[in-house]
Amino acid sequence: MMGKGLVISVSGKGGAGKTTVTALLLKWLIENTEEVILVVDADPATNLPDVLGAKIEKTVGMVSKQLKDQINMGKIPPTVAKKDLLEAWVHQTLSENDRFDLLAMGRSEGEGCYCYVNSVLTRILDNLTENYSITLLDMEAGLEHLSRRTDHDVDIMLIVTDPSKMGFETAKRIKELISEVHIKVGKVFLVGNKFNHQLSSSLNSASSMIGIEVAGYLPNDDEVSSYNMLGKPLLELPDTSPSYKAIEQIAQNIGLTRFKRGEKS
Repeated sequence: MMGKGLVISVSGKGGAGKTTVTALLLKWLIENTEEVILVVDADPATNLPDVLGAKIEKTVGMVSKQLKDQINMGKIPPTVAKKDLLEAWVHQTLSENDRFDLLAMGRSEGEGCYCYVNSVLTRILDNLTENYSITLLDMEAGLEHLSRRTDHDVDIMLIVTDPSKMGFETAKRIKELISEVHIKVGKVFLVGNKFNHQLSSSLNSASSMIGIEVAGYLPNDDEVSSYNMLGKPLLELPDTSPSYKAIEQIAQNIGLTRFKRGEKS
């Protein structure tokens, strides 16, 4: 597995609710454990900082492009270790908060693949995760990250779906791709978003057909919608919120309660 800590990846189709699930899961970890969590926003849209109420100055994409440009212009002497330079710049992009550190990957470098930078970034992320007991990865929409293997070697993968055929089809394809590109995943769970009790049976039926265990589902929640519309951080959502209560059950179902205060051996 990647690093010594627990790595949780949140995947799914665009608009399914990956960022909401990531934010609420982080809220649960902050309130129930003593861990400092590494949160990685791997979606080029970079919405997670706003949802968490966190500030970022630069993304990894910005500094990797800066390095690429300086190399192409000959501004970095051949004697300078580019890996060490990029690693130092990436660490400077970390947004340090009270109980979590946030790394925003940002947009890629544009046309053409800069394989050296990409390979170095993978190693840097691997090394970063070793410094945290828990890492949360909010992945980009769809399947591109899996085909590029930027989501490799995780302990728990949560595939988020909304009540749509496309959401279930994406979940099915993600499960297939895990095997096709040989990603090391400990456990895979399906998480529903914006489901009600009547639709939960459809979630269970689809999960059986796909072959993925259901971790739970988040209901339609007016408070979450209001917070998102007003730009209020979901970390401030009251514990009485239906979505947060659902996340508490999901955290238990995927085995995170072993990190709770007073429950670690």
